[in-house]
Amino acid sequence: MTGTEQTNGSGGLIIDVHAHFLDDAVLQLAQSHSVLTGFGANPLVKPPGGWPPLFAKMMSPERQIEDMDARGVAKHVITASTVISPLGWADGPRAAELNRRLNDQIAGWVAHRPDRFVGSFTLPLQALDLAMAEFNRATRELKLGIVNLPANVDGVYLGESRFHPLWSAIREAHVTAFVHPDGVRDPWYQRYAMWNSIGQSIEETRFMTSMIYEGVLDRFPGLKIIVAHGGGYMPHYMGRLDRNVTDKPETARNIGRMPSAYLRDFYYDSCVYDPSTLTALIQRVGADRIVMGSDYPVGDPEPARLLGLAESMAKSDLSMIMGGTAARLLGID
Repeated sequence: MTGTEQTNGSGGLIIDVHAHFLDDAVLQLAQSHSVLTGFGANPLVKPPGGWPPLFAKMMSPERQIEDMDARGVAKHVITASTVISPLGWADGPRAAELNRRLNDQIAGWVAHRPDRFVGSFTLPLQALDLAMAEFNRATRELKLGIVNLPANVDGVYLGESRFHPLWSAIREAHVTAFVHPDGVRDPWYQRYAMWNSIGQSIEETRFMTSMIYEGVLDRFPGLKIIVAHGGGYMPHYMGRLDRNVTDKPETARNIGRMPSAYLRDFYYDSCVYDPSTLTALIQRVGADRIVMGSDYPVGDPEPARLLGLAESMAKSDLSMIMGGTAARLLGID
């Protein structure tokens, strides 16, 4: 589906929930702390004529709209690219300042073109009191309804009890969480760029495991959580987790169901790059738990193809994935 066709075949809008944003000043400050640059070993250098298209597209609403029109996408959910421009290295006050800048910039995009952009916000989670203050500002003042979260903070995964106040606030405010890892810190993953090829999927698996086993999904039922990249490896290897509970029942001390029963407590984007993986994901969790995500501008240039599966899918399933479920989660009419 190309050109200006921006409906999903049943009249609903095509929504890409996984589209990235960058701020030039924050990028230049933070990039030496990113997995992309090998933590500064291979720094990004801004050419005299400006950033190349890959980066420029994340900094320009006009360029994104041009690509959206070309790809047939009605709306982008824009999220700060924390892989390229992470903020976990900064102390609390500095991180709060930089997150606030990013959130204000994203809110500005939405105010400029509310018909094309849905905004998200990031938080200085290394200082939870400051994070909660920014959560309140982003939701109440900026009117942003999606929080962009990493898988862990300084190696502590988000299911841990220290983050319970955050999950409580997310549920109370009816905010949708979009979980996108900001990179694996273990230097081994720098070899062959494995931080990207397998590291992100491992981080997503660890996040989901933390959320399940620490009992967050039982304590705060009804959370709306979208996990990037199809949830990584987690949805495809649940048999071993279930067997572990059977063999070692003490591991289930915080949960009331088998681990596999929690898969449908999450939502997943379609950015898996492989038709068989997407087919397996649909079969495992159901089409109604999957939303279209392209990882713009680095992912599938034609995400509406759904990796070639659109022709073989039921029209109702395709409609949900292409935008129907995202519209419901995000309150889009």
